[in-house]
Amino acid sequence: MSATVRPATLKDAERIYALVRRNADMLVPRSLGNIVESIDRLFVAEAEGETVGCAGYQIHPEIGDPEAAAVEIVSVAVKPLFRRRGIGRLLVKAVMDRIAAFRPGEIVALTFTPEFFGSMGFAEIPKTKIMHKLYTGCINCTKHDNPYTCPETAMVYKGTMEEGK
Repeated sequence: MSATVRPATLKDAERIYALVRRNADMLVPRSLGNIVESIDRLFVAEAEGETVGCAGYQIHPEIGDPEAAAVEIVSVAVKPLFRRRGIGRLLVKAVMDRIAAFRPGEIVALTFTPEFFGSMGFAEIPKTKIMHKLYTGCINCTKHDNPYTCPETAMVYKGTMEEGK
């Protein structure tokens, strides 16, 4: 089984929305409107004639130092029947290939699957190291009382962008 990964188009918005909703226990919720607004920062994976995964990124500016902006990998989801086939890895690779051109200060992820991100060169860090993410994303999440009680693991990419390719 082979999957192809490509940049998302507006036609993919409802399928991405459905993937994120189906994985609500593992992802920050996103409205359909938010997905449409950020469609240029999303990728989809297709296999066996259907959309089986998605992933995207969000840029978090650093006030006073634009070159230190962090990029967060977000909304990584793969349909259960297609997991453990390398599709998540292909999606994250596509995101990292795209954001390499930006030369971000750091690449971060908040995840319930630290083993997966660890296998791609990410290392666990304290959540206090990514306050920009906590204030722009987690603060709007309704799943937990505060970002520090959320069981997600904060991670930062420790490799070089060339390794991500």
